[in-house]
Amino acid sequence: MKNNDPQLSRLTELVKTLSVVHGKVTLASGREADFYVDMRRATLHHEAAPLIGHVMIDLLEENGFPISEIDAVGGLTMGADPVASAMLHAAAARGLDLDAFVVRKVAKDHGMKRQIEGPEVAGKRVVVLEDTSTTGGSPLQAANALEAAGAKVVAVAVIVDRDTGAQQRIEEAGYPYFAALHLADLGLS
Repeated sequence: MKNNDPQLSRLTELVKTLSVVHGKVTLASGREADFYVDMRRATLHHEAAPLIGHVMIDLLEENGFPISEIDAVGGLTMGADPVASAMLHAAAARGLDLDAFVVRKVAKDHGMKRQIEGPEVAGKRVVVLEDTSTTGGSPLQAANALEAAGAKVVAVAVIVDRDTGAQQRIEEAGYPYFAALHLADLGLS
């Protein structure tokens, strides 16, 4: 993305302020780290969330994935949920149609017994989202579920990449991968 993008610059500052927590933590991947990037502190924040929607749309468009050619965005609950919602609203503010979906870890055993909630994804071009990615496991789990449901996964996009192998793993699986921010952008590398 463009380094002089004021929305990206402001989002970077907000993520640094709101989301970076220092101290020993165990990540979802099982790895230990000396800091944690708690993106829900940003994705659910009144100023950061709208910025996230616009920054993520710009990220995709600048990398050759115009929103007009994407039907829906989402990913594994819960990290991807507010990102998808922010993008849905940002797209609507731009006069664009973009749906969102939620991928459960496993299908419900009652009701409609769906693993993917929201508008139907079969036959749709979708982008898998994540707030932050370490190994790429969550986006790949979501991509597998989406493809099983008949969706065409065209890319994976995350707000923060921890620079610990997610990009390589996702690209090896055949998906273009994009991150709005890396640890260096947050002063963490």
